[in-house]
Amino acid sequence: MLDFVVCVGGIYACYLTWSVMQERVTMSTYGEDHQRFRFTIVLNVIQAMSASLTGYFYVRVIQKKPMLKMNAHRWKRFFQVAVLNSLGSQFGYMALKYINYPTMTLAKTCKLIPVMFMNKVLYRKHYPTFMYAVVAMISAGVSGFMLFKSGGSGSAAVIENSLYGLVLVLINLAFDGTMYSTQEQIFAEDSEITGQNMMCIMNLCSTVLMSLWLLNPYNPELASAIRFLYTHPRAMTDIGMFAICGSLGQCFMFYILANFGSLTLTTINVTRKFLTILISVFYNGHPLNQRQWSATGLVFAGITLEVYKKHMIKRAGKKLQPAVADLPDTAGVPVKRVMSSSLSGERAAAVRAALKRKSGGTQADASGDLRRRQMVEVAAT
Repeated sequence: MLDFVVCVGGIYACYLTWSVMQERVTMSTYGEDHQRFRFTIVLNVIQAMSASLTGYFYVRVIQKKPMLKMNAHRWKRFFQVAVLNSLGSQFGYMALKYINYPTMTLAKTCKLIPVMFMNKVLYRKHYPTFMYAVVAMISAGVSGFMLFKSGGSGSAAVIENSLYGLVLVLINLAFDGTMYSTQEQIFAEDSEITGQNMMCIMNLCSTVLMSLWLLNPYNPELASAIRFLYTHPRAMTDIGMFAICGSLGQCFMFYILANFGSLTLTTINVTRKFLTILISVFYNGHPLNQRQWSATGLVFAGITLEVYKKHMIKRAGKKLQPAVADLPDTAGVPVKRVMSSSLSGERAAAVRAALKRKSGGTQADASGDLRRRQMVEVAAT
């Protein structure tokens, strides 16, 4: 229990600090000349480099395992997700020029939507009915949050009400959805790849790609960023905390995932994101009206519904495991002949999965499905 409390506290401490630092770095001004840090590719390189080193440390020192052996095909697949990750994050930072941080945070809770959409389009994956209800609630909540924004005047009102900013967030989410779907396929194709391998090698590839862009002699961003950090050293401290907190937070999440399950991790992340919005509202002065609070509640109600339904499915599967274990060997026997005709819905799905595990025919498939679900839980943070 102590390790659970420490990890939950670590997730809250790391990611709440990370969100404060992200907003400070991207939205606040530094120095007497009131300059903003606008060098988002440099910021992404620092974050990716930190995450890669932390992932390597986690595998080699904490887990005490060898690193994944790489070949040409694996490098190709990791660079594919690195390209999507590098491009998508730029649209997220661009959006902060046109919307405030609470809007950005709430919109990012919609990651489930592009993940489901891209899985359905690219890989023909099917989802239960309640997932579409969850998507509808989240979509309605985020739309209401934007539409119910109180009117204002001046540049601040323009920034906080821009539909262009929301479009940029949607593009960011589209890239994320494609990336997560591709990651799921990588996990399904290669059982040796773990989440920590993905964290380390994908971020290494992202570091290489973005560093090549920064080292382009026609690109002045790196030199400009160095000059900015030299004249505004406080920004260097904020960026360092931003990168370290994000990387350490992922380690805590992987530990929770491995030892307590994806449902526990999802519940922690739901409360963490809500606390992120509260901190931004009260600490950084982004007031919300009553209708916006209602829209926010609708979003988190949808996420809570998802967690509850997944929990019920998991409980149904656990209750059926002892009964299925007592069944005779089903190898070569059609599943429909073994199942009781009275079972349907979630219980029937649980029995099918248990029978398949018992027969041993699709154990790898079941393991792959579990790994894909776990990857989505981590990515959705």
